[in-house]
Amino acid sequence: MTLPDRLSADWLTAPASRAVIVALEAVRPGGARYVGGCVRNTLRGLAADDIDVATQIPPEDVMAALTAAGIRALPTGIEHGTVTAIHDGVPVEITTLRRDVETDGRRAVVAFTEDWAEDAARRDFRMNAIYAGADGTLHEVVPGSVADALAGRVIFIGDADQRLIEDYLRILRFYRFNAWYGAGIDAEGQAACARQKSGLAKIAAERIWKELKRTLAAPDPSAAMLAMEEAGVLAEILPSADTALLPGLMAAEKEAGLAPDAMRRLMALLPRRQRDVGEVASRLKLSNEESARLAGWADAALPHVLGSDEAAIAETFYRFGPDVALDRAAMEAASGARGDLGSLARLAAGWERPKFPLGGADALDADLKGPAIGEALGRIEEAWIASGFTLPREALLRLLRHSD
Repeated sequence: MTLPDRLSADWLTAPASRAVIVALEAVRPGGARYVGGCVRNTLRGLAADDIDVATQIPPEDVMAALTAAGIRALPTGIEHGTVTAIHDGVPVEITTLRRDVETDGRRAVVAFTEDWAEDAARRDFRMNAIYAGADGTLHEVVPGSVADALAGRVIFIGDADQRLIEDYLRILRFYRFNAWYGAGIDAEGQAACARQKSGLAKIAAERIWKELKRTLAAPDPSAAMLAMEEAGVLAEILPSADTALLPGLMAAEKEAGLAPDAMRRLMALLPRRQRDVGEVASRLKLSNEESARLAGWADAALPHVLGSDEAAIAETFYRFGPDVALDRAAMEAASGARGDLGSLARLAAGWERPKFPLGGADALDADLKGPAIGEALGRIEEAWIASGFTLPREALLRLLRHSD
């Protein structure tokens, strides 16, 4: 296979990219190169979500060069060499070349360097250590890195165990990158993750969930999650998790045309018990919205959805919400239940909650007082639901006037 020696991409000539490179080149010609995801993704034919630049210029001088060029400069991580340039609202992250002086598995003490090889040696995977010049010329500092990016090989730079001991979050990054870019799990990397998995106890729950969430959002994370389970990494972060349902969910999502949904994939990993999902929400420090969604799916009162008749589905939508019902239906489809998940998803997307025609003022007009108001309205609402939300207001008022 002939490897490319130059990138071709619109972002190379985009105003923000060009302005930043020109500003840095004015200080040190050839001292700035693109690196990381923008290079890797372009090689793989994917969109470049972010533009990252590595430079031999010290961070204070980067700030000065950007300011002199009229580019807004933010010291977003200047102690670690990172400055964010903002040009016409577009951010470009610039980081001075560095080497690790000290690591503790969570963060590193760094020293700045002018050596591209030293900078590359501290990165995680070979496919992330490819540099590109201002004109797109590729600089393969780590042998095999370009071929890895093209072939989808997620391989640690140097000794895998050492890379993980430097930052244990790289264990989860290994599986995330395999979920998004991998064409097969590297055996050496897998073995190192298994050996070092206990180090994840040093990592904050929020950072663990961020990585896991990004993994689960991949088009199909099944193989990566299975590898994570086999290495014992999944049990390290979610003791109750099991990947058995994930392939079924992937198939159901594909057939129904559902977009990837990290929260729904998380549900597929968990037992449907309130106690378990409560522990998971606490363990991963889920947001209030995420916790509520997980709890809604695990609600013991939530009935079977997939394959139910239209009236039953409408009632479930009303009582629990269409999103919760769709989550339940997706899990049922993943388990092999029969039914049209795609139609249910379209129904949920277009559903509007019916408005109960009565309220407290109506109860007061019917001479009801205190707890009797809520009790009467609750009974009549149940009758309205049972009618398929069709009983008109006048009929409901008659029931209210004759309420015990």
